[in-house]
Amino acid sequence: MKKTLLFAACITALLACKQKNSSGSNDGAENKAFAALCEQYYQDGLKLNPLNATYIGDERYNDLLANDGSQAYLKDYKALNQRYLDSLGKYDRETLSANDKLSFDYLKDQLEINLEGLKYHSEYLPFNQMIALPLTIGQLGSGTGAQPFKTVKNYEDWLKRAAAFSVWADTAIGNFKKGAAAGIVLPRALVVKMIPQMQGMVVAKPKESLFYGPVKLMPGSFSAADKQRLTDAYRISITNVIIPTYKKLGDYLQNDYLPKSRATSGYSAMPGGLTWYTYLVKQQTTTNKTPEEIYQTGLKEVARIKGQMDSIKNLVGFKGDLKAFFEYMKTDKKFMPYKTPKEILDAFENIHQRMKPNLKKMFEVEPKTPFEIRQTEAFRAASASAEYNQGSADGSRPGIFYVPILDARKFNITSGMESLFLHEAIPGHHYQISLTQENKSLPNFRRFGGHNAYVEGWALYCESLGKELGLYQDPYQHMGALGDEMHRAIRLVVDVAIHTKNMSREDAIKYMTDNEAISTEGATAEIERYMGMPAQALGYKTGAMKIRELRIKYEKELGPKFKLAAFHTAVLKDGSFPLSVFEAKMDAWAERQK
Repeated sequence: MKKTLLFAACITALLACKQKNSSGSNDGAENKAFAALCEQYYQDGLKLNPLNATYIGDERYNDLLANDGSQAYLKDYKALNQRYLDSLGKYDRETLSANDKLSFDYLKDQLEINLEGLKYHSEYLPFNQMIALPLTIGQLGSGTGAQPFKTVKNYEDWLKRAAAFSVWADTAIGNFKKGAAAGIVLPRALVVKMIPQMQGMVVAKPKESLFYGPVKLMPGSFSAADKQRLTDAYRISITNVIIPTYKKLGDYLQNDYLPKSRATSGYSAMPGGLTWYTYLVKQQTTTNKTPEEIYQTGLKEVARIKGQMDSIKNLVGFKGDLKAFFEYMKTDKKFMPYKTPKEILDAFENIHQRMKPNLKKMFEVEPKTPFEIRQTEAFRAASASAEYNQGSADGSRPGIFYVPILDARKFNITSGMESLFLHEAIPGHHYQISLTQENKSLPNFRRFGGHNAYVEGWALYCESLGKELGLYQDPYQHMGALGDEMHRAIRLVVDVAIHTKNMSREDAIKYMTDNEAISTEGATAEIERYMGMPAQALGYKTGAMKIRELRIKYEKELGPKFKLAAFHTAVLKDGSFPLSVFEAKMDAWAERQK
């Protein structure tokens, strides 16, 4: 899914839960007060992170942009987390209802991990080629993203938010400078990708800017005076704020930061980087597994999946070794049948239609939120992966599966189109996020929060449902699915090795191309992602293995009482949790089935 959204959601999730006064009683009146406090906490979180509000369809803060790297913001963030952690200490968890215990455990874990994270100066690395407010702002300001442009007020809101982008950029540059002085800098390989992203937003005329999109899409219902006034205001904003801000960021990265960037790839090369990475592993996997444990799991999984790949290679009668088979799948023209982006998008919709009958058997509920498949916008396609952008809770904005297509004629069907759709779209991120958002019985912090290991673990687990959903009939699509699973196993190896074992970017790229059917360009983008987003890629396999482990356990324990659709409902119905809380919840569900 869209990673900025996931991280933002995690931050909002920190911001909301329940209180109960210290008397320990648990009557209805007190529960109402408890819920009111929970809601207030959630509302505090939206004020602190106004982009989150926009993404969930709450328009109250569409004119605001948090200066989230500033000392004032970090002070507020720390105070909010500490205040609510202190308040949790007043409650006796054992007197809470089962659902409130889940909320208590979720919040306690989240607040503690947030406060622990403040030991590390993540603000010194304010953005990179993947996680970048300057890219998010481009999506929002284009007129086709989550920022609404339907009313005159919507248009005025954006002008205020855009003005704040300049302040944010000044803070980012200041933080990059502090980081450089402390030896906390990005790898050079990432900085060279960021520079053209900034430069690409610098255009000669306002009409050529991505940010002119809302003017072109202005509703016909606006009065002539409003149209003229807003058009003039947008021209001025693009000329005086947007273009100069991107130019300033691009120039700083090119002239000042690039010479100070590092030749190394991993966090352990920076002062305190190994401790920082170990913390990130805990944050992203929601477990206490050490980096070394995860690395060893990765090596075992790579070996297991390689055995399955070999059997498919033999099944189709390929005579060479696995590496040669990967090369054949990557390069043979018969695996690149498309001529236009539309043909690729239609092929994904065909996958959707083919599995629909089986989907109804495996899931008791489907989301009401609309769903669309779109090509990734050109301005960010070169650095983008396929991804899911969540819809709004009220269904007014659909969930969108974005597919980057640089050249349709080179789009390879063996890349795992079926497994990709299961993960990013249906029943992966679209089902999990939409069903949670639509469940109004959950406290809002759980409706709109998320944990990387649960969210991405669910999506990767969904890839394993291909055969049950009537997919993977074509051995090359099955190979593509195994390739996707191998990709997540490789991540456990290379992410840890880059950040704790001094594995170079080049060696990590070679390990990836040796073990899966991926182009050097594709592997490079992936490895650079792990360099910029340490430990994030560990959540997928960690979460998916936990869900699969629990399914196998309950199938054995419950026998004929085990119903897969009911299991899936239980996994999804309460929203995201740290994996330890999730497992305890699911064990309680299994007991009730007996």
